[in-house]
Amino acid sequence: MPELAEVDYYRRQWDPGLGEKVVRVQVHPAKRVFRGTNARALSRKLAGARLENSQASGKQMVFRFSGRLWVGLHLGMTGKLSVGAPNHSPGKHDHFVLFQKDRALVFTDMRQFGRVLFHEGQQPPEWWRAIAPAVTSTAFSLEAMTQFLKRHGRLSIKGALLLQKGFPGIGNWMADEILWRAGIEPARTSASLKVDELKGLWKEVRFVARQAMIKIGKDFGDPPKGWLFHERWKRRGICPKHKTSLGKETIGGRTTAWCAKCQK
Repeated sequence: MPELAEVDYYRRQWDPGLGEKVVRVQVHPAKRVFRGTNARALSRKLAGARLENSQASGKQMVFRFSGRLWVGLHLGMTGKLSVGAPNHSPGKHDHFVLFQKDRALVFTDMRQFGRVLFHEGQQPPEWWRAIAPAVTSTAFSLEAMTQFLKRHGRLSIKGALLLQKGFPGIGNWMADEILWRAGIEPARTSASLKVDELKGLWKEVRFVARQAMIKIGKDFGDPPKGWLFHERWKRRGICPKHKTSLGKETIGGRTTAWCAKCQK
């Protein structure tokens, strides 16, 4: 599932359409991505509206149009955004297409775990305001993180890092990267972390998130060499530091990779 940097990368794919009007909209209204949203009303109101700006937060993104219109997109597992020619012919999985004079802005989702949301109003919609503060923001303080982990003290620290209410945008590979760098074994309970470990964890959450935004969010490139990222996907991955085999197990409901030597 795309994590915060991948989400921001895909958000930027629609940047060529900023400032331009939507000529027409084509949707697959019966598809699951429109659950809870009136796809036909969305199409009718967006026609003639101008795309003004966009923003990503956690694993979600929002596009604001003239006329006080807001469109939220969640990529799910297989969602992606792209730009097509103005005469683009929507494929089977192109569920939401905004046609402009010189291009088509396309939302594709093969497995339909993603979602399209719609709101009309001056103020941001509740589903956008409800997203927790970004882990790179000043609101994500050591104290705030510590209190969140206390409330989920019985949960494994790997599972806690995947909770979007506390760590928006952090997903499976980022959680593994953070814990490896912090030297924390992923199956430990959140309540078992000591003060120094919490400080190290907070530092690495912010570091990994910021570097991911730079390396992945910009051009979908890979993180630097020496990251666990490059080994965790391999069947016989090794620790970049010790060259020992990585442990692999399902923790927090997700396949998890760690180094027993680094993460005691």
